[in-house]
Amino acid sequence: MRSADTIFALSSGAPPAAIAIIRISGPFAFDAIHALAGRLPVPRRASLATLKDPQDGGLLDHALVLTFPGPNSASGEDLAELHLHGGRAVVRAVENALLNLPELRRAEPGEFTRRAFLHGRLDLNEAEGLADLLSAETEWQRRAAGAMMGGVFSAVIETWRHDVLRLSAMTEAELDFSDEDDVEKLNNSSISDGCMKIHDAITQLLAAPAAEKLRDGIRVVLGGPPNSGKSTLLNALVARDAAIVSDIAGTTRDMIEVPVALEGIPFLFTDTAGLRDATEDVIEAMGIERSLAAIESSDILLWLGAEGDRPDHSQRIEIEAKADDPDHERKGSEAFQISAVSGEGMNALVNEIIGRAKDMLPPPDQFAVNQRQRSLLSNCAAALAEASVSTDWLIVAENLRQARLALDALTGRAHTEDMLDVLFGKFCVGK
Repeated sequence: MRSADTIFALSSGAPPAAIAIIRISGPFAFDAIHALAGRLPVPRRASLATLKDPQDGGLLDHALVLTFPGPNSASGEDLAELHLHGGRAVVRAVENALLNLPELRRAEPGEFTRRAFLHGRLDLNEAEGLADLLSAETEWQRRAAGAMMGGVFSAVIETWRHDVLRLSAMTEAELDFSDEDDVEKLNNSSISDGCMKIHDAITQLLAAPAAEKLRDGIRVVLGGPPNSGKSTLLNALVARDAAIVSDIAGTTRDMIEVPVALEGIPFLFTDTAGLRDATEDVIEAMGIERSLAAIESSDILLWLGAEGDRPDHSQRIEIEAKADDPDHERKGSEAFQISAVSGEGMNALVNEIIGRAKDMLPPPDQFAVNQRQRSLLSNCAAALAEASVSTDWLIVAENLRQARLALDALTGRAHTEDMLDVLFGKFCVGK
């Protein structure tokens, strides 16, 4: 990947469409526009132009052309957009004409956003927020991604970084000038208190729900013995026939996972093989083993079995299924009486599931930190804790430096190419 190249890509949806947008970014972006349109329009103003193939002068399209001189552009460098008619042949012809220009090449996945990062138009946290926004499928995900992309988290990091720099400067002054008679001695408690203030704020953030839970969805597992009504309940919860329903024991032999959004919250509902002590069917035995693992890793367990057989789970919801059947197995008063056929109790159950899920997710409109960010925040907090208890100024200075490096890595001031490759490789080509 060569950052000095001029790149282009289709940045809108796949054709055919009403409009197709081709984005061009790099030092020869405006030369490419001049080659196709014969002129360069006024910056930041849509201009109608007739696009022609520079090689043979053939008509390509009548399009709107926009130019955005760097560094005040989305990528931080000269950037242009061609708003074409969205037919496949039109897009293909314009792309071929651009490809024939010696200074241009096709963009790689995430390269436009990577250039925006390298030119200081956004930091790593904002880039990750953009990636989450592009992949958001629920309202809850969209709000959290918008908060991260909007720079809320980066602003918090910058405040902590400024405070750590101030503490570092005070420590360095003590190291360099403490032997001077006219320099007031520094009280170590002021450094310690400052470190612990930032440490406590980071610890509080780390205690909040992680971004992965919001991205992957709340895992709700339906567990119980064969013929307890798990598959029927699953179909009722997701409002479609996702699982086969049968009176034959052992019909569900493997897990059936169904993603669904309820009130903007992402869920992954999982139907499992019926649990029983013994079976001669090898396939069913494997399904039971997977069921037990799924129950253990679930966020919420809907238990349709007997109370005496229920697994130990902190978020277990007791289900008294088949409430419309006079012979159904009865449970205690805390169980939800459910009839997936008639709909009895379904609204109450869904509300209970949603209520518990909200407690596991970050509040709406607030950012949530991912695994990379949590790791760096943990490193920063550990270094600050060490600095707060040490009486050796050299050790204090080194731990403050480590805390500062962790904060710099969060925003991308300190980064590695491998990490950038992984991050921006998740984007589509036009981003």
